[in-house]
Amino acid sequence: MKDRSQPRRRMIARRVLSAALLAGGMALASPLGIAGPAEAQAALSSSTAQRIADHFSSVKTMTGDFVQIGPTGQQTGGKFFIDRPGKIRFNYDSSSPLKVVSNGSSVAIGNSRLNTWQLYPLSSTPLKLLLSSRIDLTGTMVKSVKEGPDLITIVLGDRHVFGDSTITLMFDPTSYALKQWTITDAQGKDTTVMVYNVQTGVQLASSLFQLPSGATRSVSPRQ
Repeated sequence: MKDRSQPRRRMIARRVLSAALLAGGMALASPLGIAGPAEAQAALSSSTAQRIADHFSSVKTMTGDFVQIGPTGQQTGGKFFIDRPGKIRFNYDSSSPLKVVSNGSSVAIGNSRLNTWQLYPLSSTPLKLLLSSRIDLTGTMVKSVKEGPDLITIVLGDRHVFGDSTITLMFDPTSYALKQWTITDAQGKDTTVMVYNVQTGVQLASSLFQLPSGATRSVSPRQ
């Protein structure tokens, strides 16, 4: 008999990877590129994105709280931890069954309700772009950059990395701190994450990023 839960598990995994991707965006170590309708706009976008990238390239460790709002208004939250290169952990609160941890080479996604763990090579997920040590502003991932008095908004999109989704990052224009992001999927549905109580340059225990013993099967994030 065909396991009808597999498509749902893969859908959950893809959504969690997308959420994790944007948390990795707090490190913003992705190969970003600048595209604009005119040379002046392209130059403005490049300058703005580079300033933000330079700021985040100096951030090696980070922790804080997050609130995630789903497409139907459902809300969950928890704490995140980042240790670049490659390491990230999400501790969702008790209302969510999800768990996410990367040890620098693999990403494990757990679901306590399904009692499952899925293991992904970090190199095959967008997280590798966002958790690497060096920021490389090349390619065509940045679709637009808008500078406002209250926020700098950067829209990312690349089918090879994000599929049919787009990601909108919002930064403080003075401190370049990441305030929130929104993932818009292929159906136009939004998932928004807001971060607060953020601390950088913190000491993080290596045990935070150890993979669980149940995470043993590597799969493709696009399965």
